[in-house]
Amino acid sequence: MKHRHPMFARYYARASLALERGVAAHRAALLNGLSGRVIEVGAGNGLNFRHYPDAVTEVVAVEPEPHLRSIAESSAGQSTVPVTIVDGLADHLPAADGSCDAAIACLVLCTVPDQDIALAEIRRVLRPGGELRFFEHVRAATPARRVLQKTLDATIWPWFGGGCHCGRDTRTAIERAGFVIDRIERLTTADSRIPFPSTPQILGTAIRP
Repeated sequence: MKHRHPMFARYYARASLALERGVAAHRAALLNGLSGRVIEVGAGNGLNFRHYPDAVTEVVAVEPEPHLRSIAESSAGQSTVPVTIVDGLADHLPAADGSCDAAIACLVLCTVPDQDIALAEIRRVLRPGGELRFFEHVRAATPARRVLQKTLDATIWPWFGGGCHCGRDTRTAIERAGFVIDRIERLTTADSRIPFPSTPQILGTAIRP
């Protein structure tokens, strides 16, 4: 399955490590209390793996970009739970209907071509009552910053960021997909050290009814 962003993948593999001083604690909060079978959509270079709690019986880590997937395979050894790395896309997840107890979307819904399709797929693979755990950067609160994000998304940002869109209203997309948000926290650069335009972020849990 071809989904190559070689320049971005190599940049992200380095930049994500530099951001971990601000992001690692939020990764831990994202995954805290999980159990059962989990699908991680867009696992990147596997920085979440070491944060999975022991009650998780399996992680199916989906990553389409070959360079990042190869790093993720190495990162899987940092986890205390079984991690299976698979090639796949958010709009066609390699999992059966209702086969997962939880799904993880961590800094990935900005990159998918169609959030509605991706979230419908996540809902499909979750069992009723299953959790979507999300940590995503979203559109800014102020009109001026929203205009700048919109301009970047229409020009250079997706090219620079491997398909990333910095100004998406991801909370609304999650709710539109039929999820019920159970918990949500809004973070700023002061909380995560992720700079604008990839700020603010939302961190939370949504339930498949």
